[in-house]
Amino acid sequence: MKISLFDFQKDALHLLRDKLLAARKFASSDNPQAIAFSAPTGSGKTIVMTALFEAILDEPDDQLAWPLDWQPQPDAVILWVSDMPELNEQTRLKIESQSDRIFRVNQLIPIESTFDAERLQGGRVYFINTQKLGNDKLLTKVGDGRQYSIWTTLSNTAKALPDRFYVVIDEAHRGMAGGRGAKEAQTLMQRFLLGYPEVGLVKMPLVIGVSATPQRFTDLLLHAPHTLYKVAIPPDEVRMSGLLKDRILIHHPDFATAAEIALLEEAARRWMQMTNRWARFCKAEGEQTVWPVLVVQVENGSDKQLTKTSLIDALNVIESAIGRRLNEGEVAHAMHDTGDLDVGCRRVRKVDASRINGDKNIGVVLFKTSLSTGWDCPRAEVMMSFRRAEDHTYIAQLLGRMVRTPLARRIERDAALNDVHLFVPYFDTQAVKKVILSLHNPEEVPPTETGSGRELVVLHRREGTEAEFKALGELITYRVNAARAQSNLRRFMAISRSLTIDEIVETAWAVAKQRITGWMEAQVAGMKTAGQFTAAEQAITRIGLKTLAVQNGTGIAEPEADYSIDASDVDIDRLFDEAGRALSHGLHMNYWQAHADRDALEVKVEVIVLSRHHSAMSALESAAGGAFDELYDSHKKAIGKLKEQRRIAYERLRLATAKPNEVQWHLPESIDFRRLPTAPCWKQHMYVESSGQFRAELGTWETGVLHEELVDTSVVGWLRNVDRKPWSLEIPYETGGDIRPMFPDLVVVRKADSEFAIDILEPHDPSLGDNFEKAVGLARFAEQHGYLFGRIQLIRKLNSPAGGDHFARLEINKTTTIKQLLLITSNPQLDELFAKSAF
Repeated sequence: MKISLFDFQKDALHLLRDKLLAARKFASSDNPQAIAFSAPTGSGKTIVMTALFEAILDEPDDQLAWPLDWQPQPDAVILWVSDMPELNEQTRLKIESQSDRIFRVNQLIPIESTFDAERLQGGRVYFINTQKLGNDKLLTKVGDGRQYSIWTTLSNTAKALPDRFYVVIDEAHRGMAGGRGAKEAQTLMQRFLLGYPEVGLVKMPLVIGVSATPQRFTDLLLHAPHTLYKVAIPPDEVRMSGLLKDRILIHHPDFATAAEIALLEEAARRWMQMTNRWARFCKAEGEQTVWPVLVVQVENGSDKQLTKTSLIDALNVIESAIGRRLNEGEVAHAMHDTGDLDVGCRRVRKVDASRINGDKNIGVVLFKTSLSTGWDCPRAEVMMSFRRAEDHTYIAQLLGRMVRTPLARRIERDAALNDVHLFVPYFDTQAVKKVILSLHNPEEVPPTETGSGRELVVLHRREGTEAEFKALGELITYRVNAARAQSNLRRFMAISRSLTIDEIVETAWAVAKQRITGWMEAQVAGMKTAGQFTAAEQAITRIGLKTLAVQNGTGIAEPEADYSIDASDVDIDRLFDEAGRALSHGLHMNYWQAHADRDALEVKVEVIVLSRHHSAMSALESAAGGAFDELYDSHKKAIGKLKEQRRIAYERLRLATAKPNEVQWHLPESIDFRRLPTAPCWKQHMYVESSGQFRAELGTWETGVLHEELVDTSVVGWLRNVDRKPWSLEIPYETGGDIRPMFPDLVVVRKADSEFAIDILEPHDPSLGDNFEKAVGLARFAEQHGYLFGRIQLIRKLNSPAGGDHFARLEINKTTTIKQLLLITSNPQLDELFAKSAF
């Protein structure tokens, strides 16, 4: 693969692999198998399927930790079925661009109406759409020079290759009304699943249904003879990955209004702001420039007019808002009922929806209702709709196609680049609520935070707080389960390669290979010295055979003498490749090349034995883990100066361990935030809106504690530490044997003379069951990192002896308190400590 898969994509791929291994053992037209793969919109299902295709037809990518017993099927056939030609073309282009293994143009074959073959050829991926499969279409007929109908071709392929003919139904929910058996199997998609005896089509033996949700696909299969396997990508993991925009901001009037042009003008201004923001970000980060698209949904027309929306007025107001004339080719449309347009002496060219994203000249797209299917445009950042409120479901579906991030990752430097904007002049507050409700439908819409533009805002660092943020950046936070654990060998090789690529240490990769080869040599030598090598070697190179002599006529069987034969070179090579997958990064070949002057078979066997020896591999892992930490610590300053994308890559490697990792607390220039327009204003927050204000609805306890804090004249700033944001201050604690993250509510910055003291304040309800566990987590944090902080306090609201309530504070950042907390095992014990030590 040309790109690295996210952890959730790897998980889905591994599950698909396991289900596929089980399914293809039994697959036949008489015993068909089906896998329902549900992947939320925007989760990268095509990427996952491309990686699966590589593993089937060639070899698994080294990054994917594939099982040693996986056997590729280079003669397998894959048929991708969708209900639109544009979907197929879009998928074909994605596969071609993402795979670095086998997918050349001649292996990705669209089935056209002239296609005629007895069966599909192995080692290829075919694409077909249902529009070519009607009874009146050329593909389904014979005669006039055609020998085989497509149905015959598919049946012949299924019969010849039942365990390696994979039919992938893309967007499997489309076109599948629920059915109750073969008699009701009316749709073309259903024919692949249930067969079509009238034309000789057998049931496809191996079907993978790919959709946003699996419900309709699985409902259909309840009435089919398929054995069903299920694989699902959790929506929350997609959202956390950064593949999708964090938020959809809906801008609307209080009451539906005819002031549509004013909102279009505002949408155009927002489009230009996003364009400028992206230009600044890409220049600073050395990224290829992202050119946002303004999508304008116009009204339907009539027999006499293309649309009721005045296109001349629309383009005029866009030009007025951006302060320039639109360039030639910058405006396009995707309306099927016309060709190129002339709008006020401007050429508005017609484009296919699937081609919009790839054409960087396009900045404004006009359309009616043709973009929700077959459209994938991560550049679409702002949308204006002239549609009426009754179209809320369709608008929600359209937005579901707009929330992919242009760079396939979350932007830290500028939170505004993680938003997508919708302007709807004819939607009042109640209609907007319906849109938001529709956006919670996972069938079409990815899991993205949605709300009114009046509630979702972007906060920037408060002016004059440079010194405070510098002090905050010197602190430590943790990241719990932030990245999937990898072997230390993989992490060490990956960081070494990255240091070389980023020109931090040009020899890092070469030195890492040499070091690991040396470790491998030492482990092999140790096994030989300990007398552990020879038996393991014999088990690989010699195959013991037993013979039974059966007397003809009597049937009496008697054992003959046992004997052994040598393993074949093919067997050794296969085991050597398996060892390479266990070691990763081609380390088996590095070892083999380092010993090129020795017998090749002998060297390969050493690698195989080593890869199967638990204590030897554990020793390699331990050495690689220490080497990783040494490299990271030596070069973390240089890593911290890299561009955002590269710096994040190193951080993910560092976090890819089974235990929580401490990292420098990196606070971005801006953050996203949700608040009501009527929320109270608070002074001295570290992040503020463009107006200079910070509004937030805080809990009763947080409000009371904060009022007490802000009375202190040494307080120069504070931060509402929002849960589970990429920038949040995070502290690990243990509960029920699991490690989980906690997010203390308030971080307070105080200044004494020229020094800053950073406090962690956690108001916490004592009735909650996790009280003592979080207190112990705070104590462990204070034990290791307390010297970096001022106060670390657990706070409760208690009755005061003088009457009324007061906030009792347990100061954790004290040696005596830490020692006491580390001995606590229950909430009553914590209550006793509060009663004795809180003030």
